[in-house]
Amino acid sequence: MTAVQGTAVDIRTEDGVCDAYLAHPAEGGPHPAVLFYMDAFGLRPQLRSMADRLAGGGYTVLVPNVFHRNGRAPVAELPEFIDPAARPDLFRLLGPAFEALTPDRAMRDADAYLRWLQACPAAADGPVALTGYCMGAGLALRTAGTFPDRVAAAAGFHGANLATEAADSPHLVAGRITGELYFGHADQDPGLPAEQQERLTAALTAAGVRHTCEVYEGAPHGYTQADTAAYDPAATERHWEALLGLLERTF
Repeated sequence: MTAVQGTAVDIRTEDGVCDAYLAHPAEGGPHPAVLFYMDAFGLRPQLRSMADRLAGGGYTVLVPNVFHRNGRAPVAELPEFIDPAARPDLFRLLGPAFEALTPDRAMRDADAYLRWLQACPAAADGPVALTGYCMGAGLALRTAGTFPDRVAAAAGFHGANLATEAADSPHLVAGRITGELYFGHADQDPGLPAEQQERLTAALTAAGVRHTCEVYEGAPHGYTQADTAAYDPAATERHWEALLGLLERTF
């Protein structure tokens, strides 16, 4: 792992300014770029730490506050440790931000993020990779299908609502994806029950997408997030191995 430089940055979107965190190796470069989609609790020290670890592997990592329409991060005041008792109040506070992030708005933002990385001196030319957590897994999947020529690979971990019966479900973009995908599902996740896992795999297979979908046995939804009660160290390390392996194969 190399020394990492982390910086707060602002990104101009069609709907205003998005605050974000940029991490990259302190020396050398430019480096292959990774767009890192946050989980529901948003841009905070935990995600900056994850971005730093990824950047230490030789990547330029951008973590946007996808809730920027509702304010700069954190959109809701977060405790240092998020236990189950805190979740209902947090989701109530974050509700307006979820509602504001429609699929169309999310993809307008994705275009801005990708264009920003294209112009970033720390980011290498060419397609980027994506990684997403919880709701971010759906954003990664949707971005891979909306901008296939600009995405080399995408990963999603403990994703939710990836393959619903809704007319705008993320899995419906499968036919446009050209990069390689990896999903590490949480075990018995109510946000992604078995029928959705099967629907996602079937859609990716039918579309001829290179993909791997795995269930992390015993790992709960949110297993990568060390500032929550869902954190599972073994599953998190497995996630790092899978993510870094994907990046090594596709960059």
